[in-house]
Amino acid sequence: MADSLESLLGSYDDTAPVERAWTIPAAWYTDPRIAALERRTVWSRTWQLVGRAAQLASPGEFVTAEVAGEPIVVVRGADGVLRGFINVCRHHAAAVLTAPCGVVDRLRCPYHGWTYDLAGQLRGVPEFDGVSGFDRAASGLVPVAVATWEGLVFVHLDPDPPPLETYLGALVGQVAPLGLGRMVFCERREYTLACNWKVFVDNYLDGGYHVPHLHPSLNSVLTYTDYTIETFARFCLQSSPIEGGGDAQTAAVRKGRALYYWIYPNLMLNWYEGHLDTNLVLPLDIDRTRVVFEFFFSDGSAAARDEYARSIAVAERIQHEDVAICESVQRGLGSRAYRAGRLSVRREAGEHLFHTLLARDLRRGVA
Repeated sequence: MADSLESLLGSYDDTAPVERAWTIPAAWYTDPRIAALERRTVWSRTWQLVGRAAQLASPGEFVTAEVAGEPIVVVRGADGVLRGFINVCRHHAAAVLTAPCGVVDRLRCPYHGWTYDLAGQLRGVPEFDGVSGFDRAASGLVPVAVATWEGLVFVHLDPDPPPLETYLGALVGQVAPLGLGRMVFCERREYTLACNWKVFVDNYLDGGYHVPHLHPSLNSVLTYTDYTIETFARFCLQSSPIEGGGDAQTAAVRKGRALYYWIYPNLMLNWYEGHLDTNLVLPLDIDRTRVVFEFFFSDGSAAARDEYARSIAVAERIQHEDVAICESVQRGLGSRAYRAGRLSVRREAGEHLFHTLLARDLRRGVA
């Protein structure tokens, strides 16, 4: 008989320090009950990235997304205010806006033509004469919290979330000197992996442990012995000096000091001198994950395009190396030979932080 959900959650000790800790159990990556609980807790109770402020600069510009299974739309109002809503018509539940992004002068449902203004208020209701007890004012789109930081747009499904900058904590001050909000968006790429979303996050947070073995070109420019890992309340910073020499293609576009920020639960900011890429990790199923890469650069001129194309090519090569190992790990998590693993004190403090935060969120959901 399968373990109860409470027993499964109780099999991980989130109070153990990293030198005594185990990873979360394999079943947490393969059991659909864990995925359902994550939707109610992790995804519904954290700030989630949904777009870029540059996409929402003018009235009527919008982006759509999905968070915790909820369709979301964020739109710039006629008054200049940025607002977020659950993208579900109050008539018969169709998505009101179906494009990933765009510009509109109103929010019109394609099903029966119900129309909302840019503030989410219901304005047009075709052929509704004679309907008794209908409260138009109470039938607007359901709002969600929305906030911006460093040119990125986030939403939160909780009706009373902590302010975004409070949630980010010390990260705000650390990142401010980098000027992320002034970076110029260049390109977006998406990858689908045959693994649980947590496998990808674990791989990112292993403190460079896998770099010498899986990423020879990246390893040739990072100073592995000087690679550092710092953990904070809800984020981790991994950092390394970048050496000259090594793989010529990588060295040409990776300079200065590498800063790898992970923000709980699923956002990464990868910074090199003049280069930024964001990684957003989105669960599709218990064993399928989408990772969205967006690339930004300090110089948006046409003259810099060749350098940026080379930089994206380096990132893509590294990503393909990560895809193969993450999918291998997912297969191994289903083996009778594996239940949980130990952690490197030197390298895997970030992964330990991730597992403890996750465990506490899941337990609160059950309680």
